[in-house]
Amino acid sequence: MEPMDIVGKSKEDASLPKATMTKIIKEMLPPDVRVARDAQDLLIECCVEFINLISSESNEVCSREDKRTIAPEHVLKALQVLGFADYIEEVYAAYEQHKLETMQDSLKGGKWSNGAEMTEEEALAEQQRMFAEARARMNGEAIASKQQPDGDQSLNS
Repeated sequence: MEPMDIVGKSKEDASLPKATMTKIIKEMLPPDVRVARDAQDLLIECCVEFINLISSESNEVCSREDKRTIAPEHVLKALQVLGFADYIEEVYAAYEQHKLETMQDSLKGGKWSNGAEMTEEEALAEQQRMFAEARARMNGEAIASKQQPDGDQSLNS
């Protein structure tokens, strides 16, 4: 019988993207060093096993605290318990950097944001232009995209 992980899939089902891992491996080594394909596969397997180990211990820490969701603090505690205390500072710094980048991304706007800020008047004018185009399409008319500058198009049709 094959060993099973927490979610009930065989360990062979759990993997990491090979191309991404190969890129990471190459970036970590000097440019004149080559890594055999079977050595790359072994490194990837080691990474998967490490992730499984940390995840499992994080889950144990979480359970001991009667929590249902693994938090970053549980992962940091798992690193300590498993003897990886030397990495906690670097892992925490990476976590803080991730939080900062995530916060900056959310401040830039949602998935529809193009990064350009609009005043309320500009947004209203753009909305009116888009409504006019939609009405024209519904009525079978063809209009030029920016027919009237500065959003002077009327909502009355």
